[in-house]
Amino acid sequence: MEDIQYKEVKEKEMEYARKRVEDVQNSKDKYVMYRDIRPIVDLKHMIETSVELYADNIAFHVKDKVGAPYRGITYRDAKADMDALGTALISMGLSGKSISVIGDNRYEWAISYLAAVCGTGIVVPLDKELGASELEQLIKEAEVECIIYSKKYEAVFQEMKARGETNLKFLINMDMEVSNENVLSWRELVEAGKVLVEKGNREFLDAQIERDTMSIILFTSGTTGIAKGVMLSHGNIVEDLMASPTLLRVVPEDVFFSVLPIHHTYECTCGFLMPLYRGASVAYCEGLKYIVKNLSEARPTIFLGVPLIFESLYKKIWQNAKKSGKAATLKRVIAINRITKKIGIDLAPIFFKQIQALFGGRMKVLICGGAAIDPNILQGIRDFGVNAVQGYGLTECAPICALNPDKYPKNDAAGYPPPGFDLKIHEPDPQTGIGEICASGGNIMLGYCKNPEATAEVLRDGWFHTGDLGYLDKDRYVHITGRIKNVIITKNGKNVYPEEIENYLGRISYIEECLVWGKDSEETGETLIFASIRADYEEVKEALGETYSDGDVEALIWKEIDALNQQLPFFQRIRKIDIRKEEFEKTTGKKIKRFVDANKGGGSEA
Repeated sequence: MEDIQYKEVKEKEMEYARKRVEDVQNSKDKYVMYRDIRPIVDLKHMIETSVELYADNIAFHVKDKVGAPYRGITYRDAKADMDALGTALISMGLSGKSISVIGDNRYEWAISYLAAVCGTGIVVPLDKELGASELEQLIKEAEVECIIYSKKYEAVFQEMKARGETNLKFLINMDMEVSNENVLSWRELVEAGKVLVEKGNREFLDAQIERDTMSIILFTSGTTGIAKGVMLSHGNIVEDLMASPTLLRVVPEDVFFSVLPIHHTYECTCGFLMPLYRGASVAYCEGLKYIVKNLSEARPTIFLGVPLIFESLYKKIWQNAKKSGKAATLKRVIAINRITKKIGIDLAPIFFKQIQALFGGRMKVLICGGAAIDPNILQGIRDFGVNAVQGYGLTECAPICALNPDKYPKNDAAGYPPPGFDLKIHEPDPQTGIGEICASGGNIMLGYCKNPEATAEVLRDGWFHTGDLGYLDKDRYVHITGRIKNVIITKNGKNVYPEEIENYLGRISYIEECLVWGKDSEETGETLIFASIRADYEEVKEALGETYSDGDVEALIWKEIDALNQQLPFFQRIRKIDIRKEEFEKTTGKKIKRFVDANKGGGSEA
C-alpha cells in the first residue's frame, strides 16, 4: 500500500477508535463504570502507545530459572526485544508468512507472538499439549514457515522439518544459546535484530498493519477433537481490549498472574495483551504445582483461571479449616461479616488475612472463564474478601462476549456484554426464554481457515451463532444452560441440560468431577439420566475413616444423589451412576470429552 494511502487508512481507523472511546464516555449504561480507555487501532499501535505512557513500568515478571526470584522487564526493554526479533524475522524473508509459537507461559513466548503479529506476518499459537502428528496437521493447515519453540519440542520439529512434508523453513529454539546449521537461537536472533535496527533497518518498525486483515490463526480444541482454525484480525483483539476494562477496573499498578495456557485466546487476550494495554504487568507462574508458592512471591492483584483452579483453592481452604477445627468459627465470622458489610463495615481484611495471604495478600479480583463455575464458590471466595467474577467468551469472539462488572456481579450469570458488543437469543423457548446465544460486534472472527461451509453455518445475518444455549435476564446479563449438541431430549420431549446437573453434582463434597449423559432404556424406552463420577477421596476419608470399600463410597454418594433427586423434576433425576478411579479423557483445555465412550461407565442403579 502506498504511504499516503496507508496514512489515510490509519487516520480512518483512528477516527473509528476515537468514536468508540467517545461512545463509552457518553454511555448512559450504569455498568460501564471505567471510562478512561484510550483509542487503539491495532496491536502494534497498542504497544507503541503503552511504551510512550509506561516506558519505565514493569511489563513482565520473569524467573531466570525454577525457584529463582522474580525479575522485572520494563515496557521499553520488552519493545526493544520485540522490534529486534521482528526485524530479524523480516530479514529472513518471513514478511507476510505464518509463524507459530509453542511452549509454556513465558516472556520469550510473549515477545515472539508480538514480533510475529506486529509487523512480520501471521501468528499461529499452538497448543503445547498436542502430539507430533496433530501439530504437523495444524502446521500444514496454516502453512507455517517458521516455528518458535521451547527446547522440549526440539526433536519433534527437527524431524518434521527434515521429512519435508510441511512448509517449515526455520526452527527457532527459545532456550538455545548458540545457533547451529539446523536451528536458530532465539537470543542470538534478538541480538542480531538489535544490530540491524541500530544500523537503520526500519522494515519492522515501519511495517504496515492492516487492522481488519487476518493476522492470527487460533485452533480451537473442541470436545469432538476436530480443530478449526479461527481467523482473527488486529481489529478483533483491540475491540476486546478497549471494551472490557470499562466493566472491570485495570490500572497500571495491577499485576496479572499468568497460569492458564497462553495459546488459548482467553489467557492470550485477557491475561497477556490486556495488561500491556493498561500499563499493568504479567507475572508468569512456573506451573500448576507452584501456584500457591508463586502467588506469595508475585503478590498479584488479578488472577484469570478456570473453575478447576478456583474450586481446588476454595476446597483447600475449607479442608484446612476442618483439619484445624476452625470450620465452625469460619462460618460464624462469614455470617457476621455479611451483616456488617450491609452497613459499610467489611471485617474481611482483619478476619481473613491468613486466607487472603493464600492468594498473595493483594488479590483484587479472580476472573473465572472457560466453563461454568458453581455460584456458591464465587460467593464463598468473595466472603473471604477477594472479589470473584465470571466471564463468557469463545475463541471466535477473540474471546470476550460478556463479563460480570466488578461492582455489580451476579454469581449465577456468565456476564454482561461490554459496550459496543451485543447478545441475543435465537428462537427462545416461549416458556423458559432459553435459546441459542448469538453475539455481534467488532470482536467477531473473520471465519474459519479454509472452511467456508463451517463459517457460513455460524456467521449469519451479522450474528455469530455460538452453539451455546441460555437466556438473557431483565438486566441483559447472559445465563448459560448448556451446549446445543449436548442437550438430552427425552422420549416425552423434555430438554435436559447435562451441564446443569453436573453443576448440582459438583456441589456434593464427595465428588471431584463428573459427566452426565442420557441413554434410552431397552426395557421401557424412556430416557434415563446417567452420571460418571470421580470421587474426592480426601472428603470420602473424612466421612468414612481410613478403611472403606468401593461399596461404601458408592453408598455415600448415592445418599447425596438421592437427596438431590428429590429436588429435581422426575425427568432430570439421575438413575444410574458409575464411580471411576481413572482420570476422564480430556481436551488439552482440560474439559472432559463428552462423547468418548471411555468416559461413560457401566454403573449401578438407584
